[in-house]
Amino acid sequence: MSSALWFLLIGLLMLTRGLTATSLQKLPFTSAIVYLLIGFLLGPSVLSLFYFDPIKQSALLEVLTEVAVLISLFSAGVKMPVPIDLARWRAPLRLASVSMIITVALVAAFSYQVLNLPLGAGILLGAVLAPTDPVLATDTQSRYPGDNDQLRFTLTCEAGMNDGTAFPFVMFGLGMLGLHELGEFGWQWFLMDVAWATAAAVVIGVAGGALIGNIVWKLRGQQQKHDVLDDLVGLGLIAIVYGLSVLLHSWGFLAVFFAAVALRHTELKLARAIGMKPEQLGAGVAEPIDSDSSSSPVPPPIVSAEALVFKEHLERLSELMLVLLVGGMLLLGFWNGRSLSLAAFVFVVARPVSVVIGLMGTQTSWRIRGIAGWFGVRGIGSVYYLMYAIQHGVPESLARDLTQLTLIVITLSILLHGISVKPLLSLLWRKRG
Repeated sequence: MSSALWFLLIGLLMLTRGLTATSLQKLPFTSAIVYLLIGFLLGPSVLSLFYFDPIKQSALLEVLTEVAVLISLFSAGVKMPVPIDLARWRAPLRLASVSMIITVALVAAFSYQVLNLPLGAGILLGAVLAPTDPVLATDTQSRYPGDNDQLRFTLTCEAGMNDGTAFPFVMFGLGMLGLHELGEFGWQWFLMDVAWATAAAVVIGVAGGALIGNIVWKLRGQQQKHDVLDDLVGLGLIAIVYGLSVLLHSWGFLAVFFAAVALRHTELKLARAIGMKPEQLGAGVAEPIDSDSSSSPVPPPIVSAEALVFKEHLERLSELMLVLLVGGMLLLGFWNGRSLSLAAFVFVVARPVSVVIGLMGTQTSWRIRGIAGWFGVRGIGSVYYLMYAIQHGVPESLARDLTQLTLIVITLSILLHGISVKPLLSLLWRKRG
């Protein structure tokens, strides 16, 4: 396809998506399915109007998916309820750690025993497929800052954290393939890729979010005499925190998520100190403010709320572009017994088993455990990890095999989860009501 046709196609999709937003919300499936089917029809499987080779274009695809995940992680972070309650965060923390490890182990074992992949490749594939996706799972995630729905909070928080906690296992898989230094008995991997990289990411994220929150609050002041461009501040925070994390060999995805959480926590803490309630700050909560109350301080805008709308627009654009490309990367030969058996194992065995074990000992209801066990959406994050691994030297033959397996799992996740998300969530809310 020529550049003009690409502009025409993307423009038509964006215009249609924008004009039919209300109608699409009423459909029983997600918009990602539409983008996927269009990409599939235009791609090599049907009309052959374009083919996006993920191996040859792995460097470009890595950057595109990296940016999309960063924006989604920031959006997820600013929606987290604050102040942080460790008792409430226990469930997503368990999902992002215990369930993550179990998923990687189960997929690695299946890949080694059934798919005949090398053990290192199996671990790498497990790490690629283990994290749930913050880009495509918006229908199951928190709808606005302060959304107190337990299921939405759990899935959003898990997606925000496990995109960072998956990285150590990506590096371990690369190490098993001889592409990363693990050290004797894995000591270097544990110290640097697990302990240091995780701890440093959390510290960098929390410090960066808290610092920017305080700076913006002081610049604006209660009289709002200093104008601040919230969108650029939010993007700048993402870029600085991520860049610093990469320079210090820590997990930037994790840092960006915690930077967003810390930013929102800091701004609401400062607001409460002068007698404001969260709902007075445009924080998206359902409770309306009393605009006629002359005794209340004038509510200043806050970065975490004002920048969120812009980030969500970028999320929609990245979803459209990248899911369209996923459809254009699919070949008919990808649909075989190996790929389909892996997808079935991930959806029916690995995800539900890991969730049940991970949430043992928590107060999470069995209804929420069941739905969380099904909605382990795989998507753009998995594409990023795969491209990252390819760029670090995975042999081409193995890279193509892993790409084929990963793309089919992602495609079926978009289809199955996209069809079932709205009916299942409606059923859950109806039973609660």
